Amino acid sequence: MTVIKDEQLMLRVAEGNLDAFNELVRRHQRTAWRIAHRFLGDPAEAEDVAQEAFLRILAAAPRYKPSAAFSTYLYRVVARLCIDNTRKKRPVFTNTLPETVDSSPDPATALVQKDRDALIRKALDALPSRQRMVVILKYYEGLRYGEIARAMGTTVKAVERLLGRARKTLQSSLSRIRK
Repeated sequence: MTVIKDEQLMLRVAEGNLDAFNELVRRHQRTAWRIAHRFLGDPAEAEDVAQEAFLRILAAAPRYKPSAAFSTYLYRVVARLCIDNTRKKRPVFTNTLPETVDSSPDPATALVQKDRDALIRKALDALPSRQRMVVILKYYEGLRYGEIARAMGTTVKAVERLLGRARKTLQSSLSRIRK
């Protein structure tokens, strides 16, 4: 069985094929939600952003040009929606990071992990929105600098600077918390 590439599916969506759109959503909805959840810290808001991202992709389908991977296009839409969301309101603080691996640690280890996750979440939430998105795409999603640059509509050099500033800020804020 031949697997149809995402870009080919998107071209079919542009022709009005909703089955192709449903397949794209099936393939990428968890990724869209995961990025939004890590950025926003709220599962319900992340769901809203992921849905809005796919609605915008559907609406823009007739104008779609496969000049980059579909995933890059999706990252860009989700990143913009997340950043716009934070401009409208303050970020929501949570006590846990999403999708932590449940290896059933002992209660003391679980408590330390929960505290560490809360401190990291707080430090991430304190970053400016573009820096936070770069950190999420680099360290949580594992994207390369070029992919991040395309997803955020900027240059690789700008991504490097944003990531450098974010690392410096995170290192400073997390080291102060440890003391």
